[in-house]
Amino acid sequence: MGFWQIGTDVLARSRFVVSPLAETVACLSALGGQRAVSAPQREWLAAHRPAFEARYAGDPFVRPFLHAAIRPGWIADFLVTPPHTPGETFSTELARLRRTPDPTAREHLGLGDAVPEVLRADGLAGRAADLVDWVWSHLVRPGWPRLRRVFEADIVSRTDRLSTGGWAAVLDGMRPGMRWLGDGRLQINTYDYAPLDISDAELLFIPTTAARGWVGWESPPRSYSIIYPCTGWLAATGGTAPPDALARLLGPLRATILTLLATPHSTTQLVALTGAGLGSVGGHLRVLLDAGLITRRRAGRSVLYYHTPTGEAVCRG
Repeated sequence: MGFWQIGTDVLARSRFVVSPLAETVACLSALGGQRAVSAPQREWLAAHRPAFEARYAGDPFVRPFLHAAIRPGWIADFLVTPPHTPGETFSTELARLRRTPDPTAREHLGLGDAVPEVLRADGLAGRAADLVDWVWSHLVRPGWPRLRRVFEADIVSRTDRLSTGGWAAVLDGMRPGMRWLGDGRLQINTYDYAPLDISDAELLFIPTTAARGWVGWESPPRSYSIIYPCTGWLAATGGTAPPDALARLLGPLRATILTLLATPHSTTQLVALTGAGLGSVGGHLRVLLDAGLITRRRAGRSVLYYHTPTGEAVCRG
């Protein structure tokens, strides 16, 4: 199995960030069709694949590139370098990708002498950047504000879990094959890779809609990232729909909010996950608080709402 040796200072400095480039690459992975897709990606593909196929039908570069750069167990490193600063814009991330020397990009395909002829021509990184830019501009950016809120909701939930359960609770199962082994060892996947010491590096955690995620790195600087499936998306797409009886009792939105609060959420998270307005969500939270079905506590700058034992029993019933 492959694992990273992580020092306590690395974990102390690590951060959760949102990356528009990472999500765009996750969407490219789905369009390439060689890796497993998640439920939200299947929904996204149904809506956006026709536009992609219409734009790139017959293009001699795109299909060979996607099959070479994003395939089972492999993703080209130059597509997944970690953001350099929090809140880095897509244009900044894309510019870094575009600056990749062609020989480096070709090496990152991991195919050695088996690189397809069309990918041997000059301009590989530039054409890849053009493809990423088109997918972002036409297929990802229109829905980005909502996606970003869902990712931020996931991050708030995980940082709350960190405060109550420590890093082991956060890291175990963050992505398939990943778990905390103890003694500073983080299993990244189940592949037979040599251990990697990142005790003096920066570590980022980035949510996307990908089914499995991946890892990325850049040196220099010594920066590593773990791209993981955003679990909050299931709630945003109906994965935690309330039971019919509960919806009839409380009303659909109030029942949905109560169901979501099986894990702590802030008002902002609930707005993102339900699509309801801030005032509406706030009103339902007040009713649930007054009924004794939920309670709240402060976590940093956020106020988190969650079930009381009574609320948990109502949801179970």
